[in-house]
Amino acid sequence: MINTEKNRLDFVLLNIGHAEHNGDWNFKNIKSPFARLHYVLEGEATLVLQDEVIRLRPGYLYLTPAYVQHSYSCANQLSLYYIHIYETPVLRSSIFDRYNFPKEIKADQLMQALLNRLLEINPDRELSIYDPRSYDNSTELMRNLAQQITFPFALEAESQAIIHQLMSRFLATAESKIPNFEKRLIRVLDYIDEHIQRTISIDELADLIFLSKDHLIRLFKKHMNDTPVKYMNQKKIEKAQLMMLIDNSSIQELSFKLGFENISYFNRLFKKMTGETPTSYKRRIAKQ
Repeated sequence: MINTEKNRLDFVLLNIGHAEHNGDWNFKNIKSPFARLHYVLEGEATLVLQDEVIRLRPGYLYLTPAYVQHSYSCANQLSLYYIHIYETPVLRSSIFDRYNFPKEIKADQLMQALLNRLLEINPDRELSIYDPRSYDNSTELMRNLAQQITFPFALEAESQAIIHQLMSRFLATAESKIPNFEKRLIRVLDYIDEHIQRTISIDELADLIFLSKDHLIRLFKKHMNDTPVKYMNQKKIEKAQLMMLIDNSSIQELSFKLGFENISYFNRLFKKMTGETPTSYKRRIAKQ
């Protein structure tokens, strides 16, 4: 039986707005801790998700998961809605780690009405600057989370319900990365997320689901396209990126909080996965 608690959606709305571009929506190599939804009204643009090129078309809704490197390209006029959502960090693996979502779905009248309603009840969530490097920072995040705290409960509930409605359309055709007969692997993913602050051995994970070490590694690579060690390192660096937005700890303190005994290794790993050192990353988001 699937544990429905582990599969529930839990998102916070950060930004929503309507934007008109004229060849000025061109940003490369974005890797954000927030997920994005775009609904195109008029015009065309290009979204590159990792190595996949997607042509954005009017009447379609597009999903960009968190922590996926992507780029935007727009040569002419473009009119679209944008929604930025933040998956609440709880003791379970991300929904994006468990499902392969479609990148594009056709919108219907209900979805358009929901988008209009979400914008109507969140009039102060529009971006003032469209460059992701300017709004994916601690000031913007804390401002939006502060708004969430003071937001009327009825409107917060309605906003979350609309986000869930929109995400449910993507989930309708999403494919589970882990088949039903291997749901024990979900337990491994959740365990990693619950204990991300310390070093976890492969033997520990194997014992968790009563498998040999070699069997676990083969199973993990088959369904997650990665080794357990690389996956854990990726999750630690993603956690580090998020913590830098909301935690004022030093780089050394941060690395220790995530179970790294060697700060040099943490620095090398961070740069390998993000393209910049932890110091330059933290300095950049602080300056913004």
